[in-house]
Order: sequence, then C-alpha cells, then structure tokens
Amino acid sequence: MSGTTSTVSNQVMWNRLISVVEEQAQALVRTAFSTSVREAGDLSAGVYDVKGRMLAQAVTGTPGHVNAMADAVGHFIRRIGRQNMFEGDVYITNDPWEGTGHLHDITVVTPSFLNGVLVGFFACTAHVVDVGGRGFGADANSVYEEGIYLPIMKFAERGTVDQTLIKIVRGNVREPDQLVGDIYALAACNETGHRRLIDMMGEFGLSDLEGIAGFILENSRRATLERIAALPRKSAEGEMVIDGYDSPITLQVKLDIEEDRILCDFAGTSGVDRKGINVPLVYTKAYACYALKCAIAPEIPNNAASLAPFEISAPEGTIVNAVHPAPVALRHVIGHMIPDTVYDALDKILPATVPAEGAGSLCNFQVSLRPASEAARKAGARRAEVLAFNSGGSGARPALDGMSATAFPSGVMTMPVEATEHTGPVIIWRKELRPDSGGAGQYRGGLGQYMEVGAATGHEFDFQAMFDRVNHPARGRAGGQNGAPTTIAQDDGTAMRGKGKQYVPEGRKVMLAFPGGAGYGPAAARDRDLVKRDLARGYISAAAARDIYGLTAEEIDAVAAALERGEAV
Repeated sequence: MSGTTSTVSNQVMWNRLISVVEEQAQALVRTAFSTSVREAGDLSAGVYDVKGRMLAQAVTGTPGHVNAMADAVGHFIRRIGRQNMFEGDVYITNDPWEGTGHLHDITVVTPSFLNGVLVGFFACTAHVVDVGGRGFGADANSVYEEGIYLPIMKFAERGTVDQTLIKIVRGNVREPDQLVGDIYALAACNETGHRRLIDMMGEFGLSDLEGIAGFILENSRRATLERIAALPRKSAEGEMVIDGYDSPITLQVKLDIEEDRILCDFAGTSGVDRKGINVPLVYTKAYACYALKCAIAPEIPNNAASLAPFEISAPEGTIVNAVHPAPVALRHVIGHMIPDTVYDALDKILPATVPAEGAGSLCNFQVSLRPASEAARKAGARRAEVLAFNSGGSGARPALDGMSATAFPSGVMTMPVEATEHTGPVIIWRKELRPDSGGAGQYRGGLGQYMEVGAATGHEFDFQAMFDRVNHPARGRAGGQNGAPTTIAQDDGTAMRGKGKQYVPEGRKVMLAFPGGAGYGPAAARDRDLVKRDLARGYISAAAARDIYGLTAEEIDAVAAALERGEAV
C-alpha cells in the first residue's frame, strides 16, 4: 500500500485481524476431536508479525494458553530458523517451558507467506485428552512420566506431513485417533487464519504487516502506559495458602507500581513440589499479566505491547518457576490461583476494585474406565478415557454478586453432561447448583456445583482428582464471608483425596461438591430484596436467610407462599 494509511483504515484492519483470529479459533472448535476443545473451549488462537510479536488473539480461548503462547512463537522462530521456513510448513510442540505449561497442550505454529515472502505467523493451542504416560493427573514424579514429549519441530514441511512423527505419536498414547485428529485440527485452524489474512491483505493492498503491526503495538503500548501512569506509586504484598498435594502451598507476591510498568515478584512462594502441580514461569506470567490487565486495562486488546509493561518474576525453584524436569501436568491447579494472590496485593493499593476470591482452579477430573471382569468385557464393557471440565463459583465483585459455576480466571466452559457421557461409559447421576456454597456478603459469592459420577454396568474406573479448596476455601473481602470448600467421597462414605488417581469399584459413585466463591462486604448490608430473591431461587436455604442475612420467619414464609402461588419474588 502506497502513501500513509489513515487511522480509520488502520483501526478497520485491526478489527479485521481480531475477526480473523476468532474465525481461526472457531475452526478449531468445529474440527477438534477432544471434548476439552469442542465443549469447554480450552484453546487459544493468535496472529503474529514476522518478529513473533502477537498482534491479535481470539476472544474464544483461555488466558493461560494465549498469554503463554505470546512467548511461544519466538521459541519456534529460534528453534526452526528462518532459513528453514517454507510455504506449506507446520510446526508443533508440547514443550511445557516453550509452549503453554504442560504436555497436554499441543501448540501448532504455521508461517504465513504472501507471494513467496514470509509476512507473519498463526499459532493455536489446544488441551488434548491424552498424551500417554501416567495420564492427566498429579501423580508423576518428573515430566518424563507425564507423557510423550514433542520438541519444537516440523509437523509438515512444504505441505508434506511427517509420517514418522505420526507413527511415534500413535504408538505412545491411549487415544491415538483422537490425538492425531486434534493435531490435524490445529493445523487446519491455522490454515483458515492464513487464508483470511491473505484475503484481507489483498483487500487493503498490503504487501506486509509492518504498518498495521506498528499501529497496533504503538497504540496498545501507549494506552496501557497511560493506565499505569494514572495509578498511585505504591507497593503491596499478597499471600494465599492453598491445599497443594500432600502439604499446603504458600503463594506470595509483591507488587510495585511504577510510572511505566508494574513489577510482580513471587519471591517467598513455596518451593517445587515433588508431584505434578508445579508451574513453569511462562504460565505464571500468563495469569499474573491477565489479573493485572483485567483490573487496570481490561478494554485494551491483548497483544505483545499491552502485555509488555507487566513484568513478572519468580525465583527459580519456586513452585511458580519450576524448571525441567519438574512434573507439571496439573500446573493449572496452582496457576489459576495466581490472580487471586495478585488481587490480595492489588486490593491494598486500589480498594473497591478487585473481586473476592473464587474457586480459582477448574474442578476437573478424568475417568479411566475398564471392564470390571472378563465376563463384563465379553458383555461389551470397554476401556475409555473421559475428561470432564467443571467449575466452582467465582468471587463476588465490589458491586455485583459472583457468577455461579463459572471459571475465573480460566474462562473455560463447563462441559454439558450429554457431551461427557457421549465420550465413554461414564454416568453423571447428578449435576446441579450447590445452595449456600457462595460466601455471604453485601454481594454474594457464586455457587459451586454438586456432581455424582459413576460408570455403566460392568465397569470399574480410576478417578483422577484435580481439585483444590478442600482445606482452604475462597476468602471473603471487605467483610464478606468465605465460600464453601470442596468435598469428595464415594457414595458409601469412603474418603477420597482432592488430588491423585484413586480406584472406584464397579457400582460405586463419586460424590462431589465444588467450592463456592467468597462474598464481598458484610452480609448485614445486603439488600433484603436480593436475599428474598436468592431464597426463592434456591441459592440459599431458609436457615441461611434467617441466621446469616436476618430475614424474619414472616418474610421467609411470605417467600414460600409467593412461590406456591407462582408469583415472582
């Protein structure tokens, strides 16, 4: 394009790039084999300039993926080498330290060429159900036990797929068709983004992305710095204690707000754990940046420049900067707690800005089903791996209730029961909101969920628990009360742990209660009409309405009578 591009044209192209990567993400949702992608949206997609700087990300996806992936393309460029990049190439890795934090995330990067010239890259990540090894869980003692490792390498060169790689992958995982299908879906979604980009460049007469990249990055950088400059120059510390695997973990952070940056240092945090709950620094950076950006500059689009002023550090050897070969399969259980730790500090600098603590980490579990006997096998019982994504409640906000059964900070969606049961002989006997689980307050915490999980006749299973908040529930803010903790047990009363693989015999169920978000502000300040509404909707019990919020017996009876008459409360 000759001459100077107008600001309006640049803004139109910026918006178009965002729509391009959203279409890229939707292509992955439509073609992926794993339910974690199709149903839960555990993915990310983005477009990058020739230097590997992220220009735009899809709205669909998770901050843990996309913010970590912001650094990944630079590793691909360094490992592959520009001189070895050709049209039709597709690159792949699941390296936890150069990808997005654990082996179960496959990242695929595709160079984008126009008229034989490299103009940028598309990248996408998806969480896959199985990569072999011990399976998705916390029990490994090193990353070597957690599954097959794919270094940054070529999945395809000049349009030809590496069939040797495909054979190695298929030979090392439990669900080979599913995994290989997901890899092809990742490559296809990047191709969708590439085609749309080339169409856009033709429409606007672009021969490269340098001009629009400069516009995006400069405007994003300036807008973010303006937000930071308006903040008070203060420092504060935050801390959170969470369950860990065998012993509690302390997350500690110090925030320093300077004129042109925010420093976020996790010195003082617990050391690397012997089990797979450790977090590579790239994932810690992803969620710490996300927390700060949500609070300070939420409407500025995510890209390399808007993330750059948030500088994240952690001493090597802490659980939030675990180095190879630490086990990291469940890095999300710790990583999803990082925003609430950051907010514990930020609340002391910017009061009435950040929410109370929520459930934090996803309430995931994986079920490894198998025939309970030879007779059951002959009768049709089969092996299957079923991964389910679920959520507790989010914390109440300074002027709003928390969201029930909603994942913050990951944004991953809860899987429908029908989709979960379709993938294998698992039965979800119960899935409903958990009354009284949201912490009381002027603004109530979001509710967790009840679930009952079993298997079809003839099956036994191993249950991989990936839960936290069992012993350390979400803490209230500004006088709000804590959310309810996680509980887990078999239906015969057999105790179960919050993390790790545990055997469940044929006919038994796993009884789960997922945690609620904490409340914000004192319960006595809650609007009585909101208390009555919560009672009518079943969010709180009559006992809680009376004992915590102070409703009279007459008011409680009036709510019950209105419901009987079919009237709104």
